[in-house]
Amino acid sequence: METNEGDCRVVVVGAGAGGTLVATHLVTALSSRFRVELVDPAPSTGRGQAYSTTDERHLLNVPASGMSAFPRDPEHFLRWLRNHHDPKFQPHDFAPRAAFGRYIESLLTTATEFPGNARLVRRHAEVADVSRSGDGFVVELSDGERLEARAVVLATSSRPGTGWAPPELAADARLVADPWTQAIPEVGDVLMLGSGLTMVDLAISADRPDRTIHVVSRTDAMPQPHVLPTTPPVPPPPGITRTQDLDTLRSTLTAHVEETVASTGDWRAAIDGLRPVTSQLWRGLSEADKRRFIAEDARSWDVHRHRMAPATSRRLDAVAAEGRLVRHRGTLAAVRADRSALHVTLDDGTTLRVAAVVNCTGPVGSIAADPLLTRLAQSGLVRPGPAGLGIDTADDGRILGTLPDTLPFLAVGSLRRGNLWESTAMPEIREQAYDVARIVSRSLHGEARRRPVDPYGLTLSTSQDAAERYNAALGRLLRLQDGVEEGLADAVAADEGFVQAHAALALLGHEWGANTHWRASLRAAHRAAADRHLDDRESSFLDAVTTRLRTDEATGAAALLRHVRLFPRDALAVSVAVPTVAFGGLTSGSQTAELVESLGRSYGDDWWYAGQLAFVRQDQERWAEAEDLSSYALSVEPASGHAVHARAHVYYETGDHTTGLAWLDEWIRSRGPEANHRSHFSWHAALHELMQDDVEAVRRRYARELAPSVVSGSRVVVDSGSLLWRGRVTGAWTDDLPVAQVRAQAPAEWLTAPPTPFAAMHSAVLLAADGDAAALTELTAHAERSDDRVFRDVVALLCTGLVQVVEERWNAAAASLTAVVGTMAPLGGSRAQREVVEDTLVHALAMAGRTTEAAHLLDQRLSRRSSALDARRRAAVSSASESVSS
Repeated sequence: METNEGDCRVVVVGAGAGGTLVATHLVTALSSRFRVELVDPAPSTGRGQAYSTTDERHLLNVPASGMSAFPRDPEHFLRWLRNHHDPKFQPHDFAPRAAFGRYIESLLTTATEFPGNARLVRRHAEVADVSRSGDGFVVELSDGERLEARAVVLATSSRPGTGWAPPELAADARLVADPWTQAIPEVGDVLMLGSGLTMVDLAISADRPDRTIHVVSRTDAMPQPHVLPTTPPVPPPPGITRTQDLDTLRSTLTAHVEETVASTGDWRAAIDGLRPVTSQLWRGLSEADKRRFIAEDARSWDVHRHRMAPATSRRLDAVAAEGRLVRHRGTLAAVRADRSALHVTLDDGTTLRVAAVVNCTGPVGSIAADPLLTRLAQSGLVRPGPAGLGIDTADDGRILGTLPDTLPFLAVGSLRRGNLWESTAMPEIREQAYDVARIVSRSLHGEARRRPVDPYGLTLSTSQDAAERYNAALGRLLRLQDGVEEGLADAVAADEGFVQAHAALALLGHEWGANTHWRASLRAAHRAAADRHLDDRESSFLDAVTTRLRTDEATGAAALLRHVRLFPRDALAVSVAVPTVAFGGLTSGSQTAELVESLGRSYGDDWWYAGQLAFVRQDQERWAEAEDLSSYALSVEPASGHAVHARAHVYYETGDHTTGLAWLDEWIRSRGPEANHRSHFSWHAALHELMQDDVEAVRRRYARELAPSVVSGSRVVVDSGSLLWRGRVTGAWTDDLPVAQVRAQAPAEWLTAPPTPFAAMHSAVLLAADGDAAALTELTAHAERSDDRVFRDVVALLCTGLVQVVEERWNAAAASLTAVVGTMAPLGGSRAQREVVEDTLVHALAMAGRTTEAAHLLDQRLSRRSSALDARRRAAVSSASESVSS
């Protein structure tokens, strides 16, 4: 062996699904000068205990749509199934576990077929020990061979334990200690100790017409079945991750499940919605509460969280219905063996005569149960994980012990259960395998230090100083505060090669239209990318931003939305994609709701996400939920602009104008000076004043907070201009409207070629306020030529209706605007913003003398919320109607 061979070698210990995925990623990421050694005594690769079965009746407990091995390609396993198993396989079907084992093995086989990739060596041996040797490791195999390595990844699974077995049973060959490697007798009754998923599969396999299968467990709790079609996950209760004790957590979760059942009819939606916060909940418990949870709650959690495929449940029910499966609640008290059978006595006195006792208790999670881990603990390379489960690891999978973190010694899978609790299912395993392989690859290429991350754990390929400046800027963006672009510029100044910061500057400059430098920022991002090794998320973000900025609206929007689907925790990209105070967004209506709700799987009860979801809930008229979410977000981050925005809408739409105005005024006073787009919050306050028919208050606020002297850019159109027009058409502010000053400050391109339908709506309103029918006619023609259907079908008709209003052709205007009001949701923005069109329609109807129709619209609005202004208008049209009739 050459002395430097270890510098090019990685040893992966364990060839189950986790270890095989790590090896696959390493073989693909490293060049042919490297060698990946996959060490495991098992004859197969990619299967481990979970997928080693050959019984096609043993099904995965997750549908095919959730079992892709690649985090960024969720349909990969489904495509493989259709190509290699069943062409008609559907996403909601449950595949055989044996098929999944073949799938995992095929991934590694395919990776090794490319000559430029790293070489794979598959060793069928036990690892006896791992020790440090200089800047690397020595891995000792059970056959005496010693492997030098630069990096080691532990991917071993926990082994089943038999510490529960009485001495008479432990010494008897009829104890099937490891049912995945030992055969169950073909003849005679059997006793299965444990009632989890292992028992379920083994009972189906061991079933015979003349056999009784006895199942013994302490709780008699059986895995629950999946139900199809599935109910979408319900987000966890706001603030649940801040629960610090087990008793409070229990009561909170019980209430959450009860509320979910009441609203959806399915408790599964509540359990599934907890997935993004499960690890946080676990880490938030004290060591004592973790151990209490394991002793008192873990079994209940497991049977609800890890469920059976529907077909598996039906098979097991059939065995039980025919009397061949008998369940006992208790433990083994004694065992007497003779030549013909095992005579087992349970703690309630029941005696059973069986041909075998099958160990279905599952793996033991402690270090003491594994000889390799025991030896590593003795040398200090590993230490027990929290609550005695697995080994202690950092968030990125680095093993915590006596080794410095510059030495790549990492773990995946069940070994990390003590730190994560959920660390055995494929969604967790695939992320861990990818992340660990990436760390090892970087280490082998000379990158010793950890890369910094953003607030949501996404890698930033830059210096720590630049990352801190970037994260400060991102925090301001998430809170809707000023200084975002300045903060990103500071990050670039700290590291001119910071690709993510350059790309973010380009995207925000383009979306906000606040500067003309976004092209230079995009060029700088590409120059920097040529000299820096980015991770997948950073590369995807740069590609999406480039497409967004260099192509048409539809193509650019699709690119950014695809990036969000692949990397949902990229909060900056999500911020641009979702319509908010700061951004026009790339979706509208139900599309926005679907996008935001889908992100719950990634954000859990994060305060920023809670503010985004609160806005969706108010748009769905789920006012109480919106208020709960916004209150929670503000309790964590009082400067959360999204939560403030959602709450402002709740107050407005429920007609609580007095309380809403008082609360907004205080927030504007205390937090407003830092808020970006602060004029929109002032617009909300002015809207409350308008609804109270307090015109003088509206005038004062406009002069103080919404005049062009204090508002600029697009907000002068969206907030200042729309308020003036609304004042005019409602009859609240009809004289001395300062429209000319607003128009002078408006971005020129917004009035001739607005970038979005939302912008076009507000530009058209401003032009109407200025009485410019000619400019409105030109805007109509621009909309009719657009490739965007919303421009052609909605904006063009709106502009036509506003031309008719300016020209006082009231009946024609009423007809045009009536058509718009029925189809204006795709314009984007909020209902409160689009309401300006409805106000204009009421005005046109009243001016046309169609007072009954105008009154009907106002009655509809007053039935939704109180408004002194609308009540006055309603009285006015009624009075006008009576005058005409008399």
